[in-house]
Amino acid sequence: MSIEIKVPALGESVSEATIAKWLKNVGDAIKVDEPLVELETDKVTVEVPSPSAGVLSGIVAETGATVEVGSILGTISADGKGVAAAPAKAAAPAAAPAPAAAPAPVAAAKPAAGSPIVLPAARKVAADAGIDTSGLTGTGKDGRVTKGDVLSAPAKPAAKPAAPSGPRARAELEDRVRMTRLRKRIAERLKDAQNTAAMLTTFNEVDMTALNDLRAEYKDSFEKKHGVRLGFLSFFVKAVIAGLKEWPAVNAEIDGEDLVYKKYYDIGVAVGTPQGLVVPVVRNADQLSFAGVEKTIGDLGKRARDGKLAMEDLQGGTFTISNGGVYGSLLSTPILNPPQSAILGLHKIQQRPVVMPDGSFKARPLMYLALSYDHRIIDGREAVSFLVRVKESIEDPARLLLDL
Repeated sequence: MSIEIKVPALGESVSEATIAKWLKNVGDAIKVDEPLVELETDKVTVEVPSPSAGVLSGIVAETGATVEVGSILGTISADGKGVAAAPAKAAAPAAAPAPAAAPAPVAAAKPAAGSPIVLPAARKVAADAGIDTSGLTGTGKDGRVTKGDVLSAPAKPAAKPAAPSGPRARAELEDRVRMTRLRKRIAERLKDAQNTAAMLTTFNEVDMTALNDLRAEYKDSFEKKHGVRLGFLSFFVKAVIAGLKEWPAVNAEIDGEDLVYKKYYDIGVAVGTPQGLVVPVVRNADQLSFAGVEKTIGDLGKRARDGKLAMEDLQGGTFTISNGGVYGSLLSTPILNPPQSAILGLHKIQQRPVVMPDGSFKARPLMYLALSYDHRIIDGREAVSFLVRVKESIEDPARLLLDL
C-alpha cells in the first residue's frame, strides 16, 4: 500500500515552502513520526514527520523545489513493495487540493485574459511592496505566480535586478549561493520597516555596577534553586515591561487608521542563528518570575540555534530587545520589527571614566542603550522617558523587585 507524504499546514499566512533537504533516501526503512524532510519557510525550518511506518518508496519533489501546502512530497510503501530504484526527478509540486465543500470562485475573482494566476500569498506580498504582477512569469503549477516569484522581482523599475546583468570580472574568486527564504524574509521585513515607519533612534547609557553586584551576590544560589543562570536579559525584560506600562504608546502599533494599545507584554528577544536573525517571543513576560524569563529565553535560544522553533514562537510580539553586545557592538541603531513600534538595542559593557558627585573619577561598567521607534505613534518625550525608565530600573534593580 502506497501512502503519500504531503506538505502540512505551515502556519498563519504561510502557503508555501522550499525543500531544504531530505533526511531519508529512497529505500530507507522509516518509523511512524520519524522526520523525513526539512521544509524552509520564510520564518522557520519545519520537519515533516512520517505519517506511517514502512519504506520510503519515492521522492516527488527534491531539494530546492518550491512546494505548496497540501502538495505531495513523496510516497511511503507500508509493505515495502514498489520501491523505486532511485529518487524521481524533481517535479513541479502538485497544488493543494481544494476542500470538498469549498465554493466555486466567483467570476470577479478570475484574472483578465492573458493575466497570470496569482496565489494569495504572492498577491499580499506584491500589494505590500507595490509590485505589478501582470508582467511576472509564474514558476508554480500551470504558470501560477508564487510568492517566490514576487520576492525575486524588482520592487520598482529603478530597483536593481535580482540577477546580474552580465559576467563579473573576478567571478572565479567569488562564491554565489541562493538566498534562503529566511534571509529573503529578513531583507523584506527590514526594508519594509525603513520604507513605512518614521523611524528615529534615541540613546542613553546605563551604569551596570548595581546589577553586576546583585548578580555576583546571588547568581550561585539562584542557579542552585532554579536550575538556570541569572543573566542580564531577565532584568532588561522586566525593566522594559515597567517602562511599557508607564508609556503604553511604546507597546502600541498602527493598524490602518487605528492605534492599537496592547495591555499584554509579549517580548521578542532577537537570536542570531547560522541561518539568520530570528525573534522568538517570551509570552506574557509580565507574569513570569525572573527565573521564568531566564528559562524561557534559554529554551527559545537553544531551539532557535537548533532550527526547532515552531511558527507560533515567532508571532505576535509587542516589543523587541536586540543584544548586539554579545558580538562586541558598542553602539548601533536597531531596525524596527514590524508591526511593532519600538525596539531596544543593548550593547557591549565597557569600563569608562565617570565623574562622581565629589568630583573624583571612577571607572564604571557602562552600556549604551538605543531605542529605535516609530515617530508616527511615539513622541520624542515618550521615547526618551521610556528609555530613562529602563535606565533607572537597571541602575537600581530594587525598583523592579518592589514594583516602583
